[in-house]
Amino acid sequence: MRYLPGVPDRAPRAGGGGPLLKRQIASLFLRVTGWRVPAPGEAAQVRRCIVLAAPHTSNWDMPFMVAFAWVYGVRLRFMMKHSMFVGPAGWLFRRLGGLAIERHRRDGVVKQAADLFTGENELVLVIAPEGTRGRAETWKSGFYHIARRAEVPIWLSYLDYARREGGFGPAFELTGDVGTDMDAIRDFYADKTGRYPELFGEIRLPEEGPAAS
Repeated sequence: MRYLPGVPDRAPRAGGGGPLLKRQIASLFLRVTGWRVPAPGEAAQVRRCIVLAAPHTSNWDMPFMVAFAWVYGVRLRFMMKHSMFVGPAGWLFRRLGGLAIERHRRDGVVKQAADLFTGENELVLVIAPEGTRGRAETWKSGFYHIARRAEVPIWLSYLDYARREGGFGPAFELTGDVGTDMDAIRDFYADKTGRYPELFGEIRLPEEGPAAS
């Protein structure tokens, strides 16, 4: 497992990138809602990657994650159905970081998502691996295959409602050994608590086989 240099094992401190006003707005929002706001410091240097958003158990996860991204100066991008980009709403979704994906295309979502990285010097694509706010018995493995195909690292983000803190943790390159890679992910999220803990299922991909008894 090779962790990327310059990215600490715990959440990086806010710094450099991102407009000052956005950081101030995000910091105020987090303070008002009772979340711990990171102290100033060195920003992480991950520019092309898949960001895992977990645990994902509530509609509140997205605004809180976006707020932490603004604090850290990280521009998140996310995939949406191409039909959402029609008319004025399409302009808004693009401004917010949306990327159009045709789910029923023959080449599939994994290839389309991996192709988004072609020629891009900076693309931080966020994916909620559970695929639902309800309890999922396994994670969806799309994020893993996208990262492998695009040859980009995985960056772990989190929201810990028990501690009221969140942000970004380590980034690492996948080894191709699913069990080894998922063990690193499991270790990171082992002490992270979602808004509704009972909805955060086991961290496991279908490729790993049935859950241990």
